[in-house]
Amino acid sequence: MIRQLKQAAAPAAGQGGDPAVAATVEAIIADVAARGDAAVRELSVRFDRWDRSDYRLTRKEIDACLSELPASAIADIRFAQEQVRNFAHRQRECLLDLEVETRPGVILGHRNIPVGSVGCYVPGGKYPLLASAHMSVITAKVAGVGRIMTCAPPHQGKPAPAIVAAQHLAGADEIYCLGGVQAVAAMAVGTQTITPVDMPVGPGNAYVAEAKRQLFGRVGIDLFAGPTETLVIADDSADPEICATDLLGQAEHGPDSPAILLTSSEKLARATIAEIERLLTILPTAAIAARAWQNHGQVILCDEDELVAEADRIASEHVQVMTRDPDLFKNRMRNYGALFLGARTNVAYSDKVIGTNHTLPTLGAARYTGGLWVGKFMKTCTFQKILTDEASVAIGEYCSRLSILEGFAGHAEQANIRLRKLGNKNIPYAQPAK
Repeated sequence: MIRQLKQAAAPAAGQGGDPAVAATVEAIIADVAARGDAAVRELSVRFDRWDRSDYRLTRKEIDACLSELPASAIADIRFAQEQVRNFAHRQRECLLDLEVETRPGVILGHRNIPVGSVGCYVPGGKYPLLASAHMSVITAKVAGVGRIMTCAPPHQGKPAPAIVAAQHLAGADEIYCLGGVQAVAAMAVGTQTITPVDMPVGPGNAYVAEAKRQLFGRVGIDLFAGPTETLVIADDSADPEICATDLLGQAEHGPDSPAILLTSSEKLARATIAEIERLLTILPTAAIAARAWQNHGQVILCDEDELVAEADRIASEHVQVMTRDPDLFKNRMRNYGALFLGARTNVAYSDKVIGTNHTLPTLGAARYTGGLWVGKFMKTCTFQKILTDEASVAIGEYCSRLSILEGFAGHAEQANIRLRKLGNKNIPYAQPAK
């Protein structure tokens, strides 16, 4: 039996978005499309108080950012990027081209072709999220994308050195200090100085997410992203302090970030709630985390045999499993962005360094998609080839009859002309079925 010990005080974010945000974003995209660089510059000054004639960083500026970081920070960035790169290479190895003779003389196949160009947005207004550079740039590089540009907003009035270092070390071809909707719009539609890309990717605030939504179709995107979500699944073997820490560690992303404890133990549930209250008195980001917990935190109690079904219903972005048998959830769950199995791992490891990608589905999208990976930057494109006249005739006879069944005389004639030339010369001109 499922019951809630703590309910969310505010409704969860929906897929529809805020009409005011949508209208603002629509106007900005139209402005960038119409006026290009002039609009980008005005918008950057208005929203970020950041004015430049050219927002692309020079190599001298990039080197200056690198020089601001201690060697230990550069080493840490390189370590994290190597983990992401290693895992991305393993994923790429799973994507095999295919060519097979499906029947005598008929060859079918597919090729995995990288997207031509990608724009990677790296958030940096509230926190300089350099890890987002690893996740997008390196993954696109491993996929074989030919041109990768990056955009990140200024941080405290200048390019964020750590973000710039991460973008450069990851292999970005062009680095821009440009944020917000104007950055995403410039990547998608182009300006006088910014060549548009085929696919903008990366997380961002509600305005950035709405920009990607509105631009989808004109360009590809990775995911429709919402607020960060975390779900902790635990039984009575779990440590309530760890449960509380893992919930608040993701709640600090923003006041609209859902954090949910799903447990079969009422004792653990109540102990975790008490630990959350204690940690909120000492956590440096408690002002944000407390609002997220108050408005969007939940504690759900259910029987052990209901945990998987309830977790699949929630379909959270991050799912931390701390039970006696965490592999049960790996084997049975279907709806999640990423799983974190056992108390030794956690979402922060994935967010920053372990190697799996942290750009993941939110707002229930885990029901139909996974997160960002090498395959998102590749197009699986099919081809066909027929080797013999006999094979073309055999397929053509079926094609002609099926096309007539649908009323497509022109389709049937594509088959019939080949039948006449390669086989039966008495095939009449196609007529739609009565």
